[in-house]
Amino acid sequence: MATILVMDHSGDTRQQFDPDNSEQLAWANARFTQLTSDGYTAAIRQATGEAKLVRALDPTAEETLLYPRLVGG
Repeated sequence: MATILVMDHSGDTRQQFDPDNSEQLAWANARFTQLTSDGYTAAIRQATGEAKLVRALDPTAEETLLYPRLVGG
Protein backbone atom coordinates (compact mmCIF):
# COMPACT_ATOMS: atom_id res chain seq x y z
CA MET A 1 0.00 0.00 0.00
CA ALA A 2 1.10 3.52 -0.78
CA THR A 3 0.02 6.53 1.25
CA ILE A 4 -0.87 10.11 0.41
CA LEU A 5 -0.26 12.20 3.53
CA VAL A 6 -2.02 15.58 3.41
CA MET A 7 -1.00 18.24 5.93
CA ASP A 8 -3.41 21.07 6.74
CA HIS A 9 -4.55 23.37 9.55
CA SER A 10 -6.16 20.45 11.40
CA GLY A 11 -3.11 18.16 11.31
CA ASP A 12 -2.76 15.42 8.74
CA THR A 13 -4.89 12.96 6.81
CA ARG A 14 -3.52 9.65 5.55
CA GLN A 15 -5.13 8.12 2.50
CA GLN A 16 -3.88 4.72 1.40
CA PHE A 17 -4.18 3.24 -2.06
CA ASP A 18 -3.01 0.12 -3.84
CA PRO A 19 -0.84 1.16 -6.80
CA ASP A 20 -1.62 -2.18 -8.49
CA ASN A 21 -5.37 -1.43 -8.46
CA SER A 22 -6.22 0.74 -11.48
CA GLU A 23 -9.27 2.36 -9.83
CA GLN A 24 -7.37 3.26 -6.68
CA LEU A 25 -4.41 4.54 -8.70
CA ALA A 26 -6.73 6.72 -10.80
CA TRP A 27 -8.23 8.11 -7.58
CA ALA A 28 -4.75 8.81 -6.16
CA ASN A 29 -3.65 10.58 -9.35
CA ALA A 30 -6.81 12.71 -9.32
CA ARG A 31 -6.30 13.57 -5.63
CA PHE A 32 -2.66 14.47 -6.23
CA THR A 33 -3.61 16.69 -9.19
CA GLN A 34 -6.38 18.37 -7.20
CA LEU A 35 -4.11 19.18 -4.27
CA THR A 36 -1.19 20.41 -6.34
CA SER A 37 -3.59 22.56 -8.40
CA ASP A 38 -4.79 24.05 -5.11
CA GLY A 39 -1.21 25.09 -4.31
CA TYR A 40 0.02 22.15 -2.25
CA THR A 41 3.65 21.11 -2.57
CA ALA A 42 4.40 17.40 -2.96
CA ALA A 43 7.45 15.51 -1.74
CA ILE A 44 8.58 11.94 -1.26
CA ARG A 45 11.16 10.64 1.19
CA GLN A 46 14.19 9.11 -0.47
CA ALA A 47 16.18 6.16 0.88
CA THR A 48 18.70 8.62 2.35
CA GLY A 49 15.93 10.21 4.40
CA GLU A 50 15.97 13.43 2.40
CA ALA A 51 12.82 14.85 0.86
CA LYS A 52 12.53 15.17 -2.92
CA LEU A 53 9.98 17.52 -4.48
CA VAL A 54 7.81 15.83 -7.10
CA ARG A 55 5.48 17.21 -9.76
CA ALA A 56 3.65 13.94 -10.49
CA LEU A 57 2.45 11.07 -8.35
CA ASP A 58 5.03 8.31 -8.03
CA PRO A 59 3.03 5.14 -7.33
CA THR A 60 6.20 3.32 -6.26
CA ALA A 61 6.79 5.77 -3.38
CA GLU A 62 5.76 4.42 0.00
CA GLU A 63 4.57 7.82 1.16
CA THR A 64 3.83 11.08 -0.67
CA LEU A 65 3.58 14.15 1.55
CA LEU A 66 1.49 17.11 0.41
CA TYR A 67 1.65 20.32 2.39
CA PRO A 68 0.05 23.72 1.79
CA ARG A 69 1.92 26.75 0.62
CA LEU A 70 3.35 28.67 3.56
CA VAL A 71 2.15 32.24 3.92
CA GLY A 72 4.27 34.76 5.74
CA GLY A 73 3.08 37.97 7.17
